[in-house]
Amino acid sequence: MPGHISTGPEALGVNGCRVCATHELLERPGLPQPRVQSRSVAGSLATFRANPPMFHPLPIFVGLRYVRTRRQGFFVSFISWVSMLGVCVGVAALITIISVMNGFEGELRSRLVALTAHATLEGPLVATPDWRLRAEEVRKVPGTVGVAPFADVQAMIGRAGHLQPVLLHGLDPAVEGEVSVVQEHLVSGQLADLVPGGRHIILGRVLAWQLGADVGVEITVMVPGRELISSGGRPRLQTFTVTGVFEVGLQEHDGGLALVALEDAAALTGRGAVPAGLRVRFDDVMAAPARAAQVAAALGTGVVVRDWTQEHAAYFRAIRIEKTMMSLILLLVVAVAAFNIVAALVMVVNEKRSDIAILRTLGLARGGVVGVFLTQGLMIGAIGTLLGVALGLLLALNVGDIVPVLERLFGFHVMDPTVYYITEIPSEVRAGQVATIGVVAFTLTVLATIYPALRGAATEPAEALRYE
Repeated sequence: MPGHISTGPEALGVNGCRVCATHELLERPGLPQPRVQSRSVAGSLATFRANPPMFHPLPIFVGLRYVRTRRQGFFVSFISWVSMLGVCVGVAALITIISVMNGFEGELRSRLVALTAHATLEGPLVATPDWRLRAEEVRKVPGTVGVAPFADVQAMIGRAGHLQPVLLHGLDPAVEGEVSVVQEHLVSGQLADLVPGGRHIILGRVLAWQLGADVGVEITVMVPGRELISSGGRPRLQTFTVTGVFEVGLQEHDGGLALVALEDAAALTGRGAVPAGLRVRFDDVMAAPARAAQVAAALGTGVVVRDWTQEHAAYFRAIRIEKTMMSLILLLVVAVAAFNIVAALVMVVNEKRSDIAILRTLGLARGGVVGVFLTQGLMIGAIGTLLGVALGLLLALNVGDIVPVLERLFGFHVMDPTVYYITEIPSEVRAGQVATIGVVAFTLTVLATIYPALRGAATEPAEALRYE
């Protein structure tokens, strides 16, 4: 009869599907036609008819249409673009800052090990006149490229009434090049000038400036003797001649270190020509802790082994703390952008309630509605994260060229050469860190889409279409 819709088996559509039968019935002349609320939903329904879900998932298709559509409100689109921009800026800033801090860490590491070896060996087993035999044993350890003796003495150095604390580092010029690159940092003089018994000394540049000592000037070195500790005796005094100046670019070395011959340093301590220990250099500075353990195992007991990460632990601990705090601060930028994604998707859900109701009426499950808004949120997060990674790599890899342009443009120095030893901004990009930053940022955007998607899936078709 007219207006009666059969519900029996004959009501199945041509494809044997009740949804298709519903489409056919709704398209019959004389039946009231539902009013489609947006062209995006109408296009989705047309695609749904032409392409079964198993070949073209409807939630992904509709979600992508919502990302591309221009019919949604201007404010919703603005919030979406701001969210994407926030993720992009946060990721780019985090990659750039962490890469620059990696560069400073590498620069500090290279300056610290310029005058210090990768590992030091101390103890009665190596502090003997037969240190060369122990050095040969150490050279047999895989990865060892150099071994040299040393003797360090805490002293006071003075000239013309000025006294400065100093660490006298005794070395053997013949083999010192195997464990350090001090020769490359000499401003004047040569390591060969440190002949045994010659009482020659090479000062750090800051120390030489503080004492007003140039090459050829005599200075006094004062070392407390054993009798000073026991009975209040006088310290030992010796006169040395300045034969050179070095500059590493690190206050600890340039302002508090002086180089002398191994025999001269050992004589100040009363040990004769016996070194205090051995210094070792490996083929890979980052593998020094593992290689140092191998050296200790090869020599056995009676040797104390310390690598450069232990000797300068305070520096790198401070850098790790700074990098951690900076990462957390910059991740807050990404988190704020993720909250903007929540706001944008909630407004989209409120705007598309009628569309959701129609899709639910046509058979789309709640999980499909969740997929629609997850797709939209994930697209915003993915595009923002990829753009941020690309921009961050561009800035990090070219920061050394960008900073000088900004300095010339605005007339200032980021690293004033009159104040800082490092005058250029270093950068070191590490693939693992970039991947971690991208994954964390994308994960935050994924979490931000869950609540709006669940809220959209909770829409009741009857309630949403009551006043339509």
